[in-house]
Amino acid sequence: MDVRHLELLRELADRGSISAVAAATHRTPSAVSQQLRTAQRELGVALVEPAGRGVRLTDAGRLLADGAVDVATALAEVQARWDAFRDEPVGTVTLAALPSAATFLLPDVERAMAGTGVELRYTDADVAEAEFGALAADHDIVVAHSFTSPRPARTDGLVVVPVAVEPLDVAMSAVHPLAARASVDVSDVTGAEWIGVPPGYPFDTVLQSIERATGTRLDVRQRLTDNRLVEALVAAGDRLAILPRFTTPVGDRLTLRPLTGIPADRHVSAVLRPDRARRRAVRRVLDAVVRSAAATARRHHADPADPADRAGGTAICQERMR
Repeated sequence: MDVRHLELLRELADRGSISAVAAATHRTPSAVSQQLRTAQRELGVALVEPAGRGVRLTDAGRLLADGAVDVATALAEVQARWDAFRDEPVGTVTLAALPSAATFLLPDVERAMAGTGVELRYTDADVAEAEFGALAADHDIVVAHSFTSPRPARTDGLVVVPVAVEPLDVAMSAVHPLAARASVDVSDVTGAEWIGVPPGYPFDTVLQSIERATGTRLDVRQRLTDNRLVEALVAAGDRLAILPRFTTPVGDRLTLRPLTGIPADRHVSAVLRPDRARRRAVRRVLDAVVRSAAATARRHHADPADPADRAGGTAICQERMR
């Protein structure tokens, strides 16, 4: 049984199409198809079957794709033991993160990795909650967020490590009437005009919760993904927005106020493939991410992630394995 064939089936299970596998692995679709035919011939069983214009895994193909995860995890564990024997994790660790979380996490992580044998490669990823899981196929660590729980949607089968619980506050101009209050209740904001985010983003879930709690449909005038743009527009007018506490600059023009009446926090989590979570260099970076988040939460008088979940990157990875 060729390990390369198992890995190919895993990639097909994760990415969904031959063309997507080809693009991710820098091959042509015909080369991927040829490797699939070779695997089927050597194993003597159909591994894929037609599905619309593409293919899907058969039961046999899915069994081997699941087995590929076990094989990759075992190999990664051996590598981790070898790194421990050499007493120094080395290698490149790729990290994709939503920009607002990357802003408060990555500077400390960068400092923590300086002078070590670990090289960091970053990607900023501003996507809907359900799209973060797919990024784990191409990155060692994916920093995602969710309004409902530490595990973002569509991350089944992946390791999920809670990183932070960040308050989501109501942003307004410093001269807005509500700025005089220490906090605002959901009943105080139903008549306002809002700047929101696209559907599927956690900040939009807060607006939906306000609507459910008050029975009132909010007046969302714009839907934007760039927090800096939202900040500028809110500071210049009378509209409100939901913005994250840790990275939103407040001062003479912009004010944040806690929202009461509904839960208004987002869970920031790290999402990893099980085999990559075993790598010692990845775990070292993950530990730095968790420490950075805890320090940020203390500075903003916010609750960090559950201390039991932050007891150490190695233990977290093993406990969250699925």
